[in-house]
Amino acid sequence: MPHCAKCGHEILEAASFCPACGHPASQPPSESAPSNKRATASLPLGEYLKTGWELFKRYPGWYVGFFLIYVGLQAVLRFVPWIGAAAGFAVGPALLMGNFIVSAKLLQGHTPKFSDFFLGFRFFIPLLLTALVGGVLAGIGLLLLVIPGVYLLVGYLFASSLVVDRRLDFWAALELSRRTVQPMWFGMFAFVLLLMLINLGGFLLLGLGLLVSVPLTACAITAAYADLFGLQSDYSEDFPDNFPSEAGTPGA
Repeated sequence: MPHCAKCGHEILEAASFCPACGHPASQPPSESAPSNKRATASLPLGEYLKTGWELFKRYPGWYVGFFLIYVGLQAVLRFVPWIGAAAGFAVGPALLMGNFIVSAKLLQGHTPKFSDFFLGFRFFIPLLLTALVGGVLAGIGLLLLVIPGVYLLVGYLFASSLVVDRRLDFWAALELSRRTVQPMWFGMFAFVLLLMLINLGGFLLLGLGLLVSVPLTACAITAAYADLFGLQSDYSEDFPDNFPSEAGTPGA
């Protein structure tokens, strides 16, 4: 794994800039379809977490503040009769992708704005369909034999990120995520368990630890996505209107 020429921090191969100091990486990220190089090699789970932590440290107040907004909005919607729960579910996927967009922007060396956390709403319908269809399929699998449901829950980990980064529709994103994760499923399952344990630890700290653990794990997922798929959108000032059309074709 390459190192930053300025501070020596390890850098994911897909990153354009060091997540610790912002110095340009020596090599640009690949914009090809996801590589199969991880299929037989162990996943660098520790590096995903380290990169996630470095991303979080760049703007800790923003990440924590956005998480508080998310929790507060969900709490308020719960008190709305009849439609509150449905509204909370509907806005959840778009809100949660704000962490991905800001983290991806940092990995590409751009300076984010707090408003970037809300850019997921520009993909509101495909993100909602991804969460709904993926959740229903995984739920059916859990009800029937459990194992198929767990398989799909892990396999669909990057589907929402693919909707935003590659502009895929919900089914193409679900399938590309599942196909890419399948050869390394057990390693990715360990990654998901690790993220769950981190958030459990945050919950046990009177719930206050979630203010750090939830954004941290979201940043770690962005790091894993960048390593496996490469960031194909340009997360600069005019994102998401600057996406090259030819990059939106799903990989094999």
